[in-house]
Amino acid sequence: MPRETQEFDDIELSAIQAGADLLLLITGGVRHIGAASTAFIDGGAVSAGTTAVPHHKEHTISEDIARRAAAALNCTVTVVMGIHYDHLSKEGIMQVVRTVNNKVDQYLAQQK
Repeated sequence: MPRETQEFDDIELSAIQAGADLLLLITGGVRHIGAASTAFIDGGAVSAGTTAVPHHKEHTISEDIARRAAAALNCTVTVVMGIHYDHLSKEGIMQVVRTVNNKVDQYLAQQK
């Protein structure tokens, strides 16, 4: 049975300081590693790279999150994501993305 719109309140964002750098671990549903993106300041611009596990889709948002966080915090940020729910509808996927982005926005606002 498809999961329709819901809260996805089990999605978690954990932040781990690594010296001046930051690791953000974002998981939900069946937790795993689906993608890892690292963003860093390079000559005043933000550069990034992503590695994705085949057949996973987290890379579609992990690099943007890493870039936003690196720019906001002026440090190197690695985002590791693994979120899986069975039978999500298109609206369910959009809700997961909104939930993740809201959690990232809240975290970044708390850092200012």
